[in-house]
Amino acid sequence: MTQVGEGHETAADEAGPVLTFGAPTAGEILAERYQLEQHVNNDSAGRQVWRGIDVILRRPVAVVLRRPGGDSATEMLQAAVAASRVIHPNLVGVYDAIDEQTRAYVVREWVEGESLRDLVAAEGPLDPARAIAIAHSVADALTSVHATGMVHGNVHPGTTMIADDGRVVLADARADSADSMESDIRAVGGLLYFALTGHWPHTEVGRSALPDANRDSSGNPSAPRQIRAGVPAYLDDLTMDLLDGRVAAPAADALTAELGRLDAASEDEEFEDVGPLRFVQGTSSSSEPIKSTPKILLGVGALVLIAIVGLIFGIRAINDSSNPDTDAKAPVTAGAGQDPENPGGETAAPAAEPKKIALTEDQVRIVDAPPGSRTDADEAKFVVDGDRETAWELSYYKSPKFGNLKEGMGVLINLGTPRALAEVRVSTSAPGVAMDVRYGANDPGDNSSGDSKLLKDYKKVGDSEAEKSTGTNWLFSGFEPDQKYQYVLVFLTELPKNEDGPGYKVSVNEIELYGY
Repeated sequence: MTQVGEGHETAADEAGPVLTFGAPTAGEILAERYQLEQHVNNDSAGRQVWRGIDVILRRPVAVVLRRPGGDSATEMLQAAVAASRVIHPNLVGVYDAIDEQTRAYVVREWVEGESLRDLVAAEGPLDPARAIAIAHSVADALTSVHATGMVHGNVHPGTTMIADDGRVVLADARADSADSMESDIRAVGGLLYFALTGHWPHTEVGRSALPDANRDSSGNPSAPRQIRAGVPAYLDDLTMDLLDGRVAAPAADALTAELGRLDAASEDEEFEDVGPLRFVQGTSSSSEPIKSTPKILLGVGALVLIAIVGLIFGIRAINDSSNPDTDAKAPVTAGAGQDPENPGGETAAPAAEPKKIALTEDQVRIVDAPPGSRTDADEAKFVVDGDRETAWELSYYKSPKFGNLKEGMGVLINLGTPRALAEVRVSTSAPGVAMDVRYGANDPGDNSSGDSKLLKDYKKVGDSEAEKSTGTNWLFSGFEPDQKYQYVLVFLTELPKNEDGPGYKVSVNEIELYGY
């Protein structure tokens, strides 16, 4: 029976050796309250995990003990104190954290059951419905943890407990500086992958190593559907998207909502009727579903293309049937068609494909609706340098609408000469941004009064009303085909919550214009 401490090693684990001499013994009472009964195992850092009894409340407890205490146990104790403040049915309860200098120990809830690691080792990969239910419970627990600003840092098959009564409990929070809310979310994808395949997609070292994932020549893990049959496509996509660092990770509450939807569908055995993946942000005011994967966009694009082609042929067929004299005027040869609007048989030139317009740093500048400090003016160049690792990083504000201090901020692009445009693509560091695209006849000047005049005179492109993004990649179209544009403004009017600090904040990584 596994209890706690089966997760990955952290920097704190390597801070120093755990002494083994003078080890505690069965029957010993710690802090005049916790009686040790049975040594269960040692965790990946060598800390002893005991089953014990709280002699005052007469309830079973788990005791994680480290020797020595003092400075080497500080992070373990701090993590336990922080975890004790979050109460959730899917989080193990932390009762006590004590440092005796010569040893330190954390006392917490005893869970009768086994870890996900041991369950899969004994029974093999789980069925999709059970994998979804476990991941849903863990994501729900992380939602509560992240709501306090904390990071769990040890989401792992060894710290995910399955109680005998069916409850899923996440144990042993011990984040270090390398952990983040995003890494917690990615680890939920790892749990799904492990539950479905029996392999762990993340790097593992030490005695707690799990079977590594099957990987392709580039080192990427194979999708669950490539390893076993019976994994629904939507679950396969969700799992791989959570593991793919190129796909923006959802917030914990959004992931919980999506897994809850899939969990409910699995209970009704409606796997094939759940529809496309979507993440519904709990704090978003938008009712639009949030697409979770680029594969869905490709699929929708293909359907739209098919519909357009069908429409074109349908219109031509109607025109042909309404003009019976066409065939008499010009017989159709085998394998060739004739456009009734082009009786001479001339072939129309195909429509040109829009191409990316090369932009340089002297063609862009920051537009800061007054009053603006303009301290980040030199960062405009980062949005056109072709590097998504660099960005224009906005300052943080106390409320989403720029602290109610200004209409917004944006980037003005001067194309040099008027050009026909097809679309604008924008990449941001986080979802939840509200922005639109505008155009004008000139640049009134790189100063406060110039920006005020610009915002007054510029018009929005098509119907590009400001809407909250459902991901980190935007695409604006709606440019008039018979109109040319020289000055284009990408303008942000609302910011998402800052995940790494106070207030509301975002970075703009890249802006691309496509035209003819």
